[in-house]
Amino acid sequence: MLKVKVTSIGNSMGILLPKEALSKMKASKGDTLYLVENPDGFTLTPYQDDFENQIKAAEDIMKRYRNTLRELAK
Repeated sequence: MLKVKVTSIGNSMGILLPKEALSKMKASKGDTLYLVENPDGFTLTPYQDDFENQIKAAEDIMKRYRNTLRELAK
């Protein structure tokens, strides 16, 4: 477990993440991180919570309309 401290950043509040945490999340300067609420508290993740659902929906549409998409690609 890593300990971070809430600090003032301009008129806002923020936390500074150690390089170790950023490297494990494969995050770097300018990346977007998501704070996800769950029953145990909050989780900080580089992955969008509903991204998997969006991919499944896109794959379903591509499968159903494969012939149409193939024709449009010509």
